[in-house]
Amino acid sequence: MPFQFRRTDAGFDRYDEFCPDRLPEPGPFLRDYPVLEGREHSAFHRLTARLFEERGVYDVTFGYNLARLNLDARHPDAGLRYARESAGVLRAEFTPTTPFCPQADSLARGALRAWNDLSHRHEYDLVRVRLHPMHQASDDVNGRLRDGASQTGRSADSNDGADGP
Repeated sequence: MPFQFRRTDAGFDRYDEFCPDRLPEPGPFLRDYPVLEGREHSAFHRLTARLFEERGVYDVTFGYNLARLNLDARHPDAGLRYARESAGVLRAEFTPTTPFCPQADSLARGALRAWNDLSHRHEYDLVRVRLHPMHQASDDVNGRLRDGASQTGRSADSNDGADGP
């Protein structure tokens, strides 16, 4: 059954809405790059919902596709934000709901795999993913994400593993 976007659910925004007050602030991984806003954010996020559905990137605590976290009014400081690094490279930063989220590693790696293994479905050759530093294990998780070859079959970073420009 194809992925269906829910039009209205109490406590959730719509996929075609951009509600910056209900999204996490872009963190240090996105800081020096143009962050996707408005329609651009919403369009990539709708695609993300489809890819995550296809690949099973689900938050088992809440019982939904990880992309829905951005729409959940109960967690306005959690979710995914995106920034364009270059014409073919997108940066994504995942902010979990708590600093001790036990699924943060598997969700971030699942997102990395979904975006990069299905790169023919979007305009980016590469999506780099990092966990926001508010998470207690972000250094360890981000080290594994920098070594994306184990997740995507190719290097996820071409900048010697640095998080800066």
